[in-house]
Amino acid sequence: MDAVNVTSEAEEFTCNAYFVDGAVPTLVDAGTMPGVVDVLTEHTDDLDRVVLTHQHHDHVGELDAVLDAFDAELYAYGDHPRRDHALAAGDEVGIGDETAEVVYTPGHASDHVSLVTETALFSGDVVVYNDGAFDDGSFGRTDMAGQSRERLIESLRELLDRLPDSVESLYAGHGDTFHADADGDSVRDVIERALARAERREPKYPEE
Repeated sequence: MDAVNVTSEAEEFTCNAYFVDGAVPTLVDAGTMPGVVDVLTEHTDDLDRVVLTHQHHDHVGELDAVLDAFDAELYAYGDHPRRDHALAAGDEVGIGDETAEVVYTPGHASDHVSLVTETALFSGDVVVYNDGAFDDGSFGRTDMAGQSRERLIESLRELLDRLPDSVESLYAGHGDTFHADADGDSVRDVIERALARAERREPKYPEE
């Protein structure tokens, strides 16, 4: 799978929003970057759907603009006034040319899901490769209202249970994309490091 980060040139805080072309042209998260619609039109004129990992503002700030521009359908776990399809744990949803399993992964957000295909993991904020706290396997912050470190730890364990060995790419909501190297780390290694760090139950950032 080849996912394009359409918010990579953003000058304001945003999540990574990924466009995946194929039989089902899909955007995973919308981000907050003004002009994301213009970037998307460079890749497609027929966006079928937007699939949300969760609804924190940095993931949905430009959602209405994208839905309006492409008349796309919205898939989300949590309630949303424009939701066309409610996601639930264990559902399958088409992304590009692949099918993703929906894995419920709360802790960072109560409506958080991850999307697992045979080759890729769209992890939202539950696990990222690098984010300033850790460079090779980190986890979403859990120090704000409605968040839970213990629940996030359970989510990381569930994600490892649901992850096929064939997954080679990690597309996270923040930081860099990670691609497995035959001579180096796997996506599973990255998640296992994130889990070990979360299990220390220490503040992720000094100000926590």
